[in-house]
Amino acid sequence: MKKEKRTDWNRMVEGKLYNSTSKDIMLQHALGMWRCERYNKCSVVFQKRKQRIFNKLVPSSKGKSVCAFSPFYCEYGVNIHLGNDIFFNYGCTLLDISPITLEDGVWLGANVTIATPCHPLIADERINQNYPDGYHDLEFSKPVTIKKGTWIASNVTVCGGVTIGENCVVAAGSVVTRDIPDGYVAMGVPAKAVRKIDENDRINVWDTYLKEDMPLSVRDKEKLTKITK
Repeated sequence: MKKEKRTDWNRMVEGKLYNSTSKDIMLQHALGMWRCERYNKCSVVFQKRKQRIFNKLVPSSKGKSVCAFSPFYCEYGVNIHLGNDIFFNYGCTLLDISPITLEDGVWLGANVTIATPCHPLIADERINQNYPDGYHDLEFSKPVTIKKGTWIASNVTVCGGVTIGENCVVAAGSVVTRDIPDGYVAMGVPAKAVRKIDENDRINVWDTYLKEDMPLSVRDKEKLTKITK
């Protein structure tokens, strides 16, 4: 059996050290940047055209309910794997060196960054130097998975190697450096799972909408009652 030829692209996607200046990567990177540029320059007046460009940029979005407000940034697009009902608010950046997987119902707030790239900590291993195949650096990456029903609020950074569980909420401005279990509110720098989401967080949205009441959860109402007593 003929042995498969190993490329730096293979190494990159698998999380191994790779040469980011190799031709196979440089071509795909240039294509990703060009498609990002086209998407961000396309007016919202031309929604169908804009959607076609996004489908080419992120092929896994084709045929699914995905909404991405411009500007949207990524490195390759082909390493982003989307479920249904995905939402990207303004200014999201997905550095998809390793695969980034967003399952059904994941929402990203404005200016969320998902960063899979990694570099050696020791400077002389990190910076460009002469190798047998040329002058460059060697880098690597770690995948990110965000499971279904999770909301990542504005200005959150999710670092490589992290899995965020189902139905979580990550508070604005947090930096996620470790896994978060299913059904938790997480916040902070670094982000920590602070409490489980439960029925006391229910707002009864439809009834509240019809009554035009303020959207307060059961927990908020109990706090308000204690304060007013």
